[in-house]
Amino acid sequence: MNSLLDITCCQLCPRSCRVNRQVTTGFCGCTNEIKAARAALHFWEEPCISGTQGSGAVFFSGCTLKCCFCQNFQISCENFGKTLSISQLSEIFLNLQEQGAHNLNLITPTQYLPFIIEALDNIKTSLTIPVIYNCGGYERPEVIKLLKDYVDIYIPDLKYFDSSLSHSYSKAQNYFTFASKSILEMIQQTGVPVFDQKGILQKGVLIRHLVLPGCKKDSMKLLEWLNETLPKHSFLLSLLSQYTPMYHAMEYPEINRRVTTYEYNSVLKRAIDLGLEYGFMQERSSASSSYTPSFQLEGL
Repeated sequence: MNSLLDITCCQLCPRSCRVNRQVTTGFCGCTNEIKAARAALHFWEEPCISGTQGSGAVFFSGCTLKCCFCQNFQISCENFGKTLSISQLSEIFLNLQEQGAHNLNLITPTQYLPFIIEALDNIKTSLTIPVIYNCGGYERPEVIKLLKDYVDIYIPDLKYFDSSLSHSYSKAQNYFTFASKSILEMIQQTGVPVFDQKGILQKGVLIRHLVLPGCKKDSMKLLEWLNETLPKHSFLLSLLSQYTPMYHAMEYPEINRRVTTYEYNSVLKRAIDLGLEYGFMQERSSASSSYTPSFQLEGL
């Protein structure tokens, strides 16, 4: 086994806690057991992901980030979920495929990668739909390289350019350093986006960016980095307006509000001016807590 996948000296994420997860937990709060909070068809992703039949989403518990505004804080920060064996996880993957899911959508999977890889190995001759790695962007490029034969589509968030923002809101001062390198590796692996005849993404990278209140300049810096660094049409951009103050956002007055129309439209205009309009742009009315699914252990 590759040493990067050894949970007895865990280095799966950029924090490299090096704890023995058979004995204790690191920053992510996870042990040597798989935990998930929901496994069901998900219809709230981008159209090329959810399509008409839904994305087969598995929401894993725990997270390598601790965003103060997290909409899924019950599972990411409070570790709500059900313990699963590797064989049970394999069965869940196949059940989602049998339900007609367009893809298998692994949401916040990094802390469980050794187990997920084994679960995928168990069903490699039976799983025929694309596998999505849906993450917060805070990844080690060395770990992303290990996923070359397992992942078809990457959906990373690209949250911050400014390290002071990432430190304040997600406790990750080195966020952009790792996110930028990891996204480059993801694009290197997948190449240009590939769609089927129904417009469903089969291979490629879809980069999400959530516009935060008071942070439009930081958003624009990220867009400029994308434009200057990544080949044209090598990825899809999803520019999100859905920020809703939740969890500990009230402790940060500057983000304890929704994004204004002016803020979002300013970032959207910059994306269009840079020629980054290929992808998905939300309407301002999308800002709603209804985008947060109910975690009732569905499908588990």
